[in-house]
Amino acid sequence: MPVKKDPSGQRSVEAEVEVPGTPEEVWAAIATGQGMSSWFVPSTSDERLGGKAMNNFGPGMESVGTIKSWNPPKSFVADTEEGPGTVATEWTVEARAGGTCIVRVVHRWFASTDDWDHQFEGHTYGWLAFFRVLKLYLTHFGRQPCSAFQLSAVSKAPVAKAWRAATDSFATSGDKLQTLITPSAPGVVERRRDDAYPELLLRLNGPPPGIAHLFAMSMGAQTMLSVRVYLYGDQAADAAEAAKQRWNSWLSEMFPQVS
Repeated sequence: MPVKKDPSGQRSVEAEVEVPGTPEEVWAAIATGQGMSSWFVPSTSDERLGGKAMNNFGPGMESVGTIKSWNPPKSFVADTEEGPGTVATEWTVEARAGGTCIVRVVHRWFASTDDWDHQFEGHTYGWLAFFRVLKLYLTHFGRQPCSAFQLSAVSKAPVAKAWRAATDSFATSGDKLQTLITPSAPGVVERRRDDAYPELLLRLNGPPPGIAHLFAMSMGAQTMLSVRVYLYGDQAADAAEAAKQRWNSWLSEMFPQVS
């Protein structure tokens, strides 16, 4: 999404999604460590003004913020130190009629150049993808225990070629709901995109039930394929390691050009 700019030098990007649930249920999903870990990345939160909030994107890629505003179940703001300096990330929950809420995230920062605009525009597309996971989580699995894992592989092939190798066994482009067998469990295709931001979102029927989120992105001359799997329910913890091994084997077998 385009970066908004004002004469003072403040810039911002934002993303939003409508999800099922009460404000309290949605707040638990977006403002607590356990909730965010159930649809995003491993996270922790002190859940108080002045506390710390951390999102772990992988070894050496932890994003740690200080909570500057805390107003449950409506909004909170956390400041992080990133490339352009201090970036304020504001989360809001707005109740709507019919038992749904709008979740909105806004990043704000000050800069005198456009150096970081492209990166933050990319942030919004990332949030929109994860918000689709959030909506699926709240629709089918809200408040259930979650065990999640992430796997990745790197290919020398261009994004489009690596993506086809990884996903053509699941469904053809345009399919909305199709029965399939994943490395983890039978499931259905909830969403597939093969454009500049390739993405595959699967709902796993179980046992245990869950969500698998696959996406690919360019990393210089290489392509990184990321697989995030979220398993839910009382069986999730016991099943996670075996599911992780199956997905890892699938990564190795399905496209040997990735190593």
